[in-house]
Amino acid sequence: MPEIREKVDVCVVGAGHAGCEAALACARLGLETVIFTVSVDSIALMPCNPNVGGSSKGHLVRELDALGGEMGKNIDKTFIQSKMLNVSKGPAVHSLRAQADKSEYSRAMRKVLEMQDHLTIKQAEVCDLLWEDYSCEGEIAEKRVIGVKTFTGAIYECKAVVLCTGTYLKARCLCGESITYTGPNGLQAANHLTDSLKKIGIELRRFKTGTPARMDGRSIDYSKMEEQFGDEKIVPFSFSTDPDDVQKEQVSCWLTYTNERTHEIIRNNLDRSPIYAGIIEGTGPRYCPSIEDKVVKFAEKDRHQVFIEPEGLHTNEMYVGGMSSSLPEDVQIAMYRTVPGLEHCRIVRNAYAIEYDCINARQLYPSLEFKKIKGLFSGGQFNGSSGYEEAACQGLVAGINASMEIMGKEALLLDRSESYIGVLIDDLVTKDNREPYRMMTSRAEYRLLLRQDNADLRLRERGYKIGLVSEEQWKEVQAKKFLIQKEISRLKNTVVGANSEIQNFLQSHGSSFLRTGTSLAELICRPELSYEMIGEIDKDRTDSVSAFKAEAEKLFGTVDQKLWNAVKEQVEIEIKYEGYILRQKRQVEQFQKMEGKKIPDNLDYDKISSLRLEARQKLKEFRPVSVGQASRISGVSPADISVLMVYLEHYKRMEKDEG
Repeated sequence: MPEIREKVDVCVVGAGHAGCEAALACARLGLETVIFTVSVDSIALMPCNPNVGGSSKGHLVRELDALGGEMGKNIDKTFIQSKMLNVSKGPAVHSLRAQADKSEYSRAMRKVLEMQDHLTIKQAEVCDLLWEDYSCEGEIAEKRVIGVKTFTGAIYECKAVVLCTGTYLKARCLCGESITYTGPNGLQAANHLTDSLKKIGIELRRFKTGTPARMDGRSIDYSKMEEQFGDEKIVPFSFSTDPDDVQKEQVSCWLTYTNERTHEIIRNNLDRSPIYAGIIEGTGPRYCPSIEDKVVKFAEKDRHQVFIEPEGLHTNEMYVGGMSSSLPEDVQIAMYRTVPGLEHCRIVRNAYAIEYDCINARQLYPSLEFKKIKGLFSGGQFNGSSGYEEAACQGLVAGINASMEIMGKEALLLDRSESYIGVLIDDLVTKDNREPYRMMTSRAEYRLLLRQDNADLRLRERGYKIGLVSEEQWKEVQAKKFLIQKEISRLKNTVVGANSEIQNFLQSHGSSFLRTGTSLAELICRPELSYEMIGEIDKDRTDSVSAFKAEAEKLFGTVDQKLWNAVKEQVEIEIKYEGYILRQKRQVEQFQKMEGKKIPDNLDYDKISSLRLEARQKLKEFRPVSVGQASRISGVSPADISVLMVYLEHYKRMEKDEG
C-alpha cells in the first residue's frame, strides 16, 4: 500500500498549553514544525479552571511572556475579570490572576497557531515514536528519535520530537461507579503512544487530577453569595500589551461556603467515591484536593470556600471552584444543593476525576530532553506537573531547546536564582515527585528578586538572544533599566535639610521629623512614604526626569508614559527593599558558584569510592549537570558533595594531563 511520509524539523505531540508554546517557539525560530492533536477543537483547551495566573502562577506567565511566549498575550485578549492577588503583602508575592472566557481563549490561541509561518496543525493521534541506536562520546544517550507515526500510518520524519500529551495518555474519567475511557471533557484519549514510550525505555507512572461540576447560571441564587469584583485598574499579563487596551468592563465572580450538611453527605458516601473505594490508581495533587479529600483531611474545618466563576461571556455555565469531586452524580447533586445559593442548582456537566499516564521527570535534563534519548523533549503535565501555567512554561523551554539542538546552539538553562521557571524545572528533574507538582511562591528561595513586576528585566535579554523577542522589545527593556538606574542614583544623591517645608511635609504624612539632612531615597524607605508622595518636595524631579528620558530616547528609542510608570514602580521597590535585595543577591552569588561547577555527563560515580552507597545510586539515577543540582537531590548529603567536589578537581587534573 502507498505510504504517506513527510519530512519536518520538529514534531510536537499535543496542542494543550505546553504544546502550543513549544510549537510556536520552534516555528518562530524558523523550523518547519507540525503540531498533532486528537482534536483541533481542543487546542489550548481549559478543561478545568477557566483562569490563568494566581499565586506564583502569575509569575510564571509573566516570565513566559518575557522570554517570548504567547500565554500572557492571549489571556490579555480574552480575560473577563482580572485581579492582582496579595496586594496587602510585599511585592515578592504580588501575583496576577485573570478569569478567562475559555472558549475565546482557545479560539484566539488556535488563530495564532493557524497564522504562524512554518507551523502546520494536524488532527491525528501519534501512536509510535521512530528511533535508531545512538552513541556519542561524552553522552549517555542510547537512542535518537527520528520521527513519529500516526494511527492512520502516516510517518513524519523529524530531527526532534516534543511530547506534550497532558492528561490524554491512556486517560479515563471517573464519576462514581461510572468510568469512561476518554480524555478531559469527553474528548478522545490517546491510547496507543504509551506502549511505544515503554518500548523506547521511558518510565511511566499514573497520576490523577479532577474538576468540579459546571452549573446552569440561571439556577443559582447569587443573592446568598458574596460578590467578587475585578481590579479597578487592570494590569496586563504581557509586557507587550498597552495597559490602556485592557481597561474594560469586567464580570463578577461569587463566593459561598460549604457547611456541615455538605460534609455529612460526603462522609456518608465515601464508599462510593473512586478515590476511597480503591478504583483510582493514580496519585492526585496535594495542593488542589477534591472536596472529599478536604472533608476527610481537614475534618476540624466546618466550612470550605466555594467560588462561582463564569466560563465565558456567551454561556450560562458557571464553574464551581473548590468543589472538584469524583462522587456519583446523585451524591453530587445532593451535596452541591446544600451550599448557599446552589439550593436549586442544575448541573450541566458532572464533576469527574481523570487518570492518565505521565513520566517521572528525573529522566530529563534541565533542558527537558530525555537523558537517554537524543532529540526527544518533554513538557507540561506529561512531566508530572499540574496547571496550565506550569505546562506552558515547560512547553516553551522544551520547544526552545529542541530548536537549539537542531540549530547547533547552546541550550536555554534557567536556574533557581533567575526565574520561577528555573525553580519549576529544577524541582521536577531533581526531586522524585510522587504527586502532580504545583508551583508556589514558597518554593522559590530568592523570591524577592524573582518578582512578577521585574520578569522583563530578568529574562527579556535571554528571549532576545534566542530570537523570540524583537529588537524593539529588547530596546524598551534597555531603556527601562537605564532610567531605573539613573533615577535611583539621583534620589540617593539628592539631600534635603531639616527645614520647615520638609518638616511640615513629614508631619502631614504622619512621618517623624528630621534632625539632620537626609536623601530622598532614605525618605522613600519609610513605610508611610512613597515615590509619588515625595514628589511634593523633590524640586528637581521634572527637569531631571525629562533629561533622563531624552538621553534614553537617543540611545534606545521612544520612552512613553507606560514605560515611565513601570520605571517608577521599580524605583520604589528597589529603594524600599534594598537591604533585603542585596542580602539575596549575596546568597545568589554563593548559589551560582555551586551551579558553575559542572559535572561531566558520563562521569563514572562507581569510581568515587568515598561516596556513600545511597548517594552513588542517586547520582547515577539523576545524572545531575552541576554540583549545585547534585546537592538538591534527596539522599545526597553535604559530606557526599564535599567528596564529589574533591573528585571533580582530581578528574579535571587528569583530563588536563591527558590532554
